[in-house]
Amino acid sequence: MADEQVKAMTADIETPVFEHTAFTTPKPLREATVAVVTSASLHHPDDDDFAPGDTGYRVLSAARRDYVLGHWSPNFDTTGFAVDINTVFPIDRLDELAAQGVIGAVATEHLAYAGNQFDLSAVRLDSGPAGAKQLLAQGVDVVLLTPV
Repeated sequence: MADEQVKAMTADIETPVFEHTAFTTPKPLREATVAVVTSASLHHPDDDDFAPGDTGYRVLSAARRDYVLGHWSPNFDTTGFAVDINTVFPIDRLDELAAQGVIGAVATEHLAYAGNQFDLSAVRLDSGPAGAKQLLAQGVDVVLLTPV
């Protein structure tokens, strides 16, 4: 699908407008536990791949490096991921920042969603809040979003 076709398909999608935005002041980065949330459809080989329209998420273990890219859009160039996973999931950079004391810690689990969605209501109302609760339960203070 060409970019023009994608733009035409998404041109009339309504963007939600919120009366109040949620905002909290996080603790200093040097004390914060940081997690990655990516829309690159990453998963481990033993997890289910993302299917078209899949608005769920996959839990990514920070201890593993066997991530599989499940993003199937023809508009997505997978070369960067093939050369260095950190282009879409900067887990090694976070480990380095933790070792340097720039951040407090790297979360033990991270989340991946399928970014090539046209209807985001299920993510906004269901799997997004569920993923946030899971990250909060493990003590995550800051999320690094890597939109793909």
